[in-house]
Parts: sequence; structure tokens; C-alpha cells
Amino acid sequence: MPGGAVAVVDAMPLQDDAAVTVARIVTGKAGHVQMRMEFTPRFGYGLHQPRLERAGADLLAVCGRDTLRLSTPIELDVRDGTAVATFTVKRGERVPFVATWFPSSSPRPPSLHAEDLVTGCESWWQAWARRCTYQGEWRPAVIRSLLTLKALTYGPTGGMVAAATTSLPELIGGSRNWDYRYCWLRDAALTLSVFHDSGYPDEALAWRDWLLRAVAGAPEDLQIVYGPAGERELPEWEADWLPGHKESAPVRVGNAAVGQFQLDVYGEVAEAQYALVRRNGFAEGQPDIVRRVLSVLEQAWRQPDEGIWEVRGPKRHFTYSKVMAWTAFDRAVQLTEHTGMSGPHHRWRALRDQIHAQVCRRGFDPARQSFVQSYGSTELDASLLRLPAVGFLPPTDPRITATVSAIRRELSVGDGLLLRYSTGAQGQVDGLAGGEGAFLACSFWLADALALAGEQDQARGLFERLLMLRNDVGLLAEQYDPHRKQLTGNFPQALSHLALVNTALILSRRPG
Repeated sequence: MPGGAVAVVDAMPLQDDAAVTVARIVTGKAGHVQMRMEFTPRFGYGLHQPRLERAGADLLAVCGRDTLRLSTPIELDVRDGTAVATFTVKRGERVPFVATWFPSSSPRPPSLHAEDLVTGCESWWQAWARRCTYQGEWRPAVIRSLLTLKALTYGPTGGMVAAATTSLPELIGGSRNWDYRYCWLRDAALTLSVFHDSGYPDEALAWRDWLLRAVAGAPEDLQIVYGPAGERELPEWEADWLPGHKESAPVRVGNAAVGQFQLDVYGEVAEAQYALVRRNGFAEGQPDIVRRVLSVLEQAWRQPDEGIWEVRGPKRHFTYSKVMAWTAFDRAVQLTEHTGMSGPHHRWRALRDQIHAQVCRRGFDPARQSFVQSYGSTELDASLLRLPAVGFLPPTDPRITATVSAIRRELSVGDGLLLRYSTGAQGQVDGLAGGEGAFLACSFWLADALALAGEQDQARGLFERLLMLRNDVGLLAEQYDPHRKQLTGNFPQALSHLALVNTALILSRRPG
């Protein structure tokens, strides 16, 4: 019986027109391999079956506004809305496939050769990767994560989506399934910083311009999430005809978090903008937007919110949210000192000090000797690991080291992996049933906190273990299930990859 090996290479080249193309080349590496290809396109999240029609050597799938063209030299057997091909690949043979989407109302785009598409795509990404200025020992992992973050960026606008998928479950069989194909200000702001620190200022400036366009005109109506082109309306609905990944329903489209109030976003955006302004100066109109947003925050910081984890339960005075409000005013004060930006800086300084005092009084539990998730709570939250990173307290302050120790002890699921917060408290905190996996960004934040506190060996060991969780092509999801030993949640996840890059940058800094 014949046997052998093949390699399958897929590429999605960057294009300037409305068409979107995916190229695939099946290459024979050894012997003979029998292959089967099935082409079963569906539109409308699987609800609409297109009409398949031949157009010369190509096959077209037409459905309303959408057309998908399949080009291949392999003979296709078409029936019942499906095209099937069986073929044998010998050593040294290369069998191409090219799938191109384009609007049905547009002229048919020219046919493209798979070999040219793959070669061009590879050359473009190699050239982009060479711009990376990080030269530390984890350069391959850092570059892979930066490539992922770039691929999650919408080229025409600079907006970056949180993930490329929707409704991949946080725990197999569960209902915590969300649509992450949108631009969260938090994730994008943190990505801006790692892009700039890794040698990609153009990407950082593109996102700054995207942000200014998104909030321009009504900074007081700042949303926590937008569409990649700056869209504001993201209604959430369920595709109830789909069973979900491994029977994990529902499948959601849109995200109701668009209407939430998440106080921490102000701080993350302020932190990223502060670093960018220090290096590049203000963009036109940016100081006025900064002042208007801070004017809103002067009152908004006093309100409870849904927090960084987007709880769908009651609003709370989340400690991390208050710390990030402190961060926003702290960076505003520093901007006035370093750039001369006009504004009520005396009032900003007073608010900064007021928030700091309140957090230390109400967000710290003397009995536990730890900062807690929210005012009046005794629960822990892994977001508190970010406090030393933003400079709220020194990394070696006893309150910080005690909080880090408590989180490692009580939120650990083994091997340095952390839950975002206590599983026993989830239903009470976020208003949702069921559990979830370890949240990967939180484990990177733990490595950051350890490194900043001088625990380099522990931080490095944890970072190396986290790198081992990446899949065969170096990608990370949002979470990790330590029982099934598999990645879970939407994929690839920007927050996980930007946290990886940031940890590598921290660990590679020279002492002092």
C-alpha cells in the first residue's frame, strides 16, 4: 500500500482591493499520498447555501452579495452544494488551491497564482519581522506574538481586534462564549505600548489616530469597544441554529459589553498615550480630547463599574478600576510637567492623591493583608498584579508582595497558572453560571510582578512554562484548561500575546 508525507501551506496575503484571498499549496515530501478535498461553502453563519456554478476552470459559490471563487487544476465533482476532489500527490509535486471572496456586484477579480501569493506573503512578513528591535533570548517567541498582533490589526484603520474568532468556549461545554472580533480600547492600548517598545512606531501611531477618530466629537461618550473601523453599534445576538464548538452553545455575534462602563479603560488608554506623546509629541487636537476625557473622569471615577472582566452581574467599586483612574490622572499630571499641556493640573493632582488614598483605605483588607477585588469584598482578583506595573506602589511594598503571594496561593490552578478570580465567587461576581480555564494574561502578569520585585529566577521559570503552552505554530488562546491540557477561549488572543511580549521585554531589561 503506498504511503508518504505531504506538507500543506496556507497563506492569506495582504491585498489593497475589496477581494480577500486564501492560497493553499499541497506539497509532496515523500512517497505517494492519497488526498481528498471537500469544498462546502456556507454564508450567514452557515444558514445560507450558495449556488455552485462553473466559470471556465473555476468554481463560483454565489449567494446574495457574496461570491467565493475556488481555483485549482484538480478535477472537481460538484453535487448538492458541495465540491469534492480526490487526488494523489507524489514526492516533489505541488498542488495549488486559491479561494477568493469578492462582492457579487463587483467585476470578477483577476485570477492569482498560489505560488506567487505564498511567496509574496512570506516575503512581506519576513521583511516586517526584521524590523523588530528586541534582541533578547526569546526573540523568536516575541516575533511570533508581534506577527499575531499585526495580523489582528485592520490595515485600513489601524484598529486591532481582540481575537479573530467568536464563541470559542472558555470551558468546553460551557456557555461563556463571546464574540471578540472587535477593538477593545484596553487591549489595543496595551498593544500600542508593546509595538512601540519593539520597533514598530508606525503601528502605534496608526492606532493612536484610530482612537482619536473613534472618540472625536463626543469624548464623553467613550465606549470600551468599537468595530475595527470605529463602528459604535455592536448588537449581540445568538445564532441558535449552530451547535457551537464541541456542543458549546450559544454562538454569539456582536457583544453587549459595548454598553458597559469599565472605568479601567481610561487608565490603560492614558498610560499608552502618555508614553507615545513623550516620544512623538501630540497629534493635532489630541490635547483637547485629553482634557475633555479627564473632565468626564473627574466625576465618573466615583461610580461603580463592570470592571476589566466585563461582569454581567451588579456593578461594583472594583479596586483595579480605581487604580486605573488614578493612573489616568497621574499620567495627565506628568504630561503637564513634561510637555506644558494646559489644563487644571492642580485639580488633577488633588484627584490623583484622593484616589490613591481611597484605594489604600478601602481596597486593602488589613485582616487579609492584601488588596481585594472590590471595596468591601474579601475576594482576590488577578488584575491586582498590575498595580506595581503602573506605578501605583513600589513592587517591593509589603502590601504588594503580600497581595502577589495571596493571589499565587488562592487563585492558582497549578504550575503558575491563575484564575482571574475565585471560581466559587464567579456566579456572585459576574452573574454567569459555569466555570472557566486559567486566564493566560494573568499568569504573564504574575511573571511581571515577580520580575519587578527582583524575583528574576521565579519570573523566568514561569515565563518559560507559559511559552510551552503555545501550540505548534506558537499561538495562544485566551485561556488554558489544565485538566484537559488544551487552550480554550477565542483564538488567537491579542491580550495573551501582548502580555507575552511585555513579559519578555521586562525580563530582558538590564538591572538598574
